[in-house]
Parts: sequence; C-alpha cells; structure tokens
Amino acid sequence: MKLNRQHLDQLAAPIALPAYRADTTQQGIAHIGVGGFHRAHQAAYTEALMNRGEALDWSICGVGLRGADRAMRDALVGQDYLYTLVELGDDAGNAVQVIGAISGMLLAEDSPQALIDKLADPAIRIVSLTITEGGYCMDDSSGEFLAELPDIQHDLAHPEAPRSVFGFLCAALARRRAAGTPAFTLMSCDNLPHNGRVTRKALLSFANLADPELAAWIQANVSFPNAMVDRITPMTSDAHRQQLAERHGIEDAWPVVCEPFAQWVLEDKFVNGRPAWEKVGVQFTDDVTPYEEMKIKLLNGSHLALTYLGFLKGYRFVHEAMNDRLLRRFVRTFMDQDVTPQLAPVPGIDLELYKDTLIERFCNQAIADQLERICSDGSSKLPKFIVPTLNRLIEGGCALERGALVVAAWALYLKGVDENGEQYRIVDPRAEHCQALIDDDQQLTARVLGEETIFGGALAASPAFVAAFERNLESLRGQGVSATLQALLA
Repeated sequence: MKLNRQHLDQLAAPIALPAYRADTTQQGIAHIGVGGFHRAHQAAYTEALMNRGEALDWSICGVGLRGADRAMRDALVGQDYLYTLVELGDDAGNAVQVIGAISGMLLAEDSPQALIDKLADPAIRIVSLTITEGGYCMDDSSGEFLAELPDIQHDLAHPEAPRSVFGFLCAALARRRAAGTPAFTLMSCDNLPHNGRVTRKALLSFANLADPELAAWIQANVSFPNAMVDRITPMTSDAHRQQLAERHGIEDAWPVVCEPFAQWVLEDKFVNGRPAWEKVGVQFTDDVTPYEEMKIKLLNGSHLALTYLGFLKGYRFVHEAMNDRLLRRFVRTFMDQDVTPQLAPVPGIDLELYKDTLIERFCNQAIADQLERICSDGSSKLPKFIVPTLNRLIEGGCALERGALVVAAWALYLKGVDENGEQYRIVDPRAEHCQALIDDDQQLTARVLGEETIFGGALAASPAFVAAFERNLESLRGQGVSATLQALLA
C-alpha cells in the first residue's frame, strides 16, 4: 500500500501513526539538509512531542540547497511528506512508525526567492542544519572561513540570488532585520566539535564580508546552541524498502532505518522560543562540551579506527568487522587507552558503561550499517574525530602505535583495493586530491602526514609518530590487517 494520508487509516498495528491532524500544524522550523539522520533524529523527537498534542506550531519545512536534494523532495511530496521510520535491533520487537513532522520542502534551485521568503517568515523561529562536516566552509588546519570558495564568492557578488547556506541565511536575516522581525536560532545538528560555535564563526565571517552592519545585528540577535547528536542511521537501501513492503505492507519511496538508541544533548540558548523537547528525552544543559567530546572521540573516533581496517580486510558492514575478534579488541583498546584518559568527567554518564553500549551498538547486525558510509568523507572526518586525539597523545608522550595505525589504514584504503583484490570507490569530495597523496610510495609518508588541511602540523613534526606510521603502513602492506593487529595487541 502506497504511503500517503489517504491510506493512513488502513495501516494496522503495531505501526505507530501520527496522533494529530496535519491541518492543525504550522511550520516553525526550517531544516537545511533533509537526509536520513535528520529524519531519524530531530524530526523523530519533534514528532514525539507533536503526538502528545504539543508543539503543533513547530512543524518542519525541509530545505534542499543541492540538486541532489530533489530526489528526497520528490519522494516526500509523493507521500504527502510522510515517511516510515524503522528501528532495527538484534532483539525482537523492532518499532515501525509513520512520521509527519516534516510538512513541506523547498528547493533552492526552484526558487531562491521562495526560500528566502520562508526563512524570513516570522513563523520560522529555528533554522537547523545537517549539511555534513564539510558544509561549514571552514579550513580544518587554520580554523578560518574559506571565503575563496566559488559559491561564497558568487554569493558575495550576487546577494539577491545566493547558492550557499550562508548566502541564504544572510539574505533572510537581512530581510528580518529590515522588517523588524525577530531573529531565529541557528541550530547545527552535525557531528562537529562545538558545532554551534563553528556555525557562528562561519556565518559571521560571511556576513562581515557581505555587510558588516548586518554582521553586528546577527552577533547581537542570533543564537547558536552547541549540540551533541547521536543515532546510527545507515543509508536506506532497496533491501530496506523491500523488507518494509513484505513485513508491513507499506510502499515507501524513502524510508529511514536506524538503531533503537538515540541521544540529543542541547544547550538551552534559543532567542525565539523552542519546542519542549525535554519532555521527549532531549537533555538540555548550559555546557554541552563534555558530552560532545565523549561522543565525537569515542563513537566517531572509534568508528574511524574500525572502518578503514575493516574495509581493507574485505568487510563491508560494521557488524561484520566487529565480529572479527582482533578488530573488536583493537577498537575497545583504542577507546580505553587512547581516548578515555583524555576525557573530562561527563555529568550523569558512566564512561565504562557508555563504552560497553557503543560496542553493543557497533555489533548490531539487524541494522546492517555500511562501512562505506563511515569511510566516506574521510578528509573531513579525520581532522575532527581523530586528529585531536592524536595531537593529545603526541603532546603527552603517550603510545602512538594505535593512532598511527588508524592513519596508515586510511592511507592504504586510498589505494582503492582491499586485501582480496576487490576494487572499490573512494567516497570523498576530495578523493582525487587524497589519492594523489599516495601515488608515489617513496613520498607517501611526507605527503600524507604533511597534508595540513587534514592533519595540521603536529603529526609530521613528531619523529615518533612518523616512525609509528611507517611501521604500521609497512606491516599492513606486507603482513595484512590481521597480522598487524595481532602484533600490535600482543
């Protein structure tokens, strides 16, 4: 049965349905970057609140800035913006829910003006973002805004027809300022250390170039809460669509699958109201820093510690890699010995229990999370999820073998062929640049570790790290993943 509002009443329990009427809602959030994670996380929390009969004026208007977003918009519009969320765990009783919190979606390429109008609408009080780690136009090595990017230069020259997220945000905020409309809160939901702070710096950097008076107004009126977000959400596959149809009779063009676990820790810094998300499990705090450090270094960092080694070994799913005794032991050792000593106490969190939970989540076979998803965009992920840990290890004179192995595995992964001789694609906007780093085996160490946009300068400047990197790279080449891990863990 095709998913739409006309067919909702025909869906049988245990499928959970929206408990509110669509015509009783009003859009209060504009979300830029509607993908699987947003629909499994922020939209799901908002749906839970709306199902309580609350926050009906906080429905979500999706926003797509890229041509590739049209496929998502078309899938949703054909279903009255409904979609199915399926929680997959290894225990029985997986939850299936139809979500209606997203009530529309605008594409920038259809009408930039319509999008600016929506973002300038007084009813929109929060603009949220999942635009990926690389979408903030920040140089990871210097921490500075990349004003020279073509879309940024275009928007500075043509503010009435923007292309970039910052061009659209400034155009809308300029309109709000001129009309006396209160500003919105700009809320990042991306996996970035201090994501609110990064968003603030990027937007103000653009605004100062475009209109310094507007930049001053933004600084005084817009808030940028930091957030820690967490829910493993694999890419939707045709197999997921087929399973949904066979098991539940739902034809959904783009369902979302995710793990049962979800967490959202959010600074309570909103300038124009917010939903009462605390009623549905969101933890509000004055300082999200210890939570985001824990999550980014333990979960995201350990994901990278696992993924390139697992891919080289020939695995393609996270649970397959975790079923490998050596890989599983390596990941836990990396968590315990390299990351945990760097973490400050986290209020209300038992770190040993948190790490146990992470191992269980990584082992979730039902979710079938793809290693390719985690491998993707390594040039953006490594500087945020791994390099800060490595820098601290170097500063503290700590053991470097495990951290160096992670970087060596990424370098060898860039060759595009695993231990079984199977070729694969490198999913990274900078794939060509990264692969050029490893073209010449004689210069590989200097080129990889000297790539400051990814690794900064500390790795190449550390003779101990350089030596550990070369040892691990040589071992991976000559002995393979398993023998390298066996020697390292002995």
